[in-house]
Amino acid sequence: MNKTIQEDNLHVLYDEDTLAGCVKTLAGKISEAGYENLLVISVLKGSFIFAADLIRALHYAGLAPEVEFISLSSYGAGTTSSGTVRVVRDIESDVAGRDVLLIDDILESGRTISFARDLMLKRGARRADIAVLLDKAEKRVVPLEADFVGFSCPDLFVVGYGMDKAHAYRQLPFVGYLDS
Repeated sequence: MNKTIQEDNLHVLYDEDTLAGCVKTLAGKISEAGYENLLVISVLKGSFIFAADLIRALHYAGLAPEVEFISLSSYGAGTTSSGTVRVVRDIESDVAGRDVLLIDDILESGRTISFARDLMLKRGARRADIAVLLDKAEKRVVPLEADFVGFSCPDLFVVGYGMDKAHAYRQLPFVGYLDS
């Protein structure tokens, strides 16, 4: 076992079966939302596992979205947001006139995903909705609500299922939390 995992006190918050059920439910709700010419954009890095599972579930729910990736940063090397969001890697697709669904792992302050949504709308997207696995509403500093939410998340430091602590834990098949 990874030495980092042994040294940290890691607890399971949402296990694999719970996550799978949540993803299937979200895909069903998204498929009923009336999207046309859908472009799904995964906000990297943390959302990559959730996005992959959700995109496959969207297929089974009858949707055939195109898929893109955007990398945004407001953290730099630290664990606290700087408040300024920058595009690290942009999408290649033209979003003008399209329905866009942004997928992110966790909605906390709202700065990053709000920036992404505003960017897509400024570029002419017909619609720019947001799907997140976890919502920490008490951490919000930007007035924003996601259109699709997997779980309302307690104020814990969560890892796994794509989310990390200093680039560790992303590979875990569950969402866990670390003792403070």
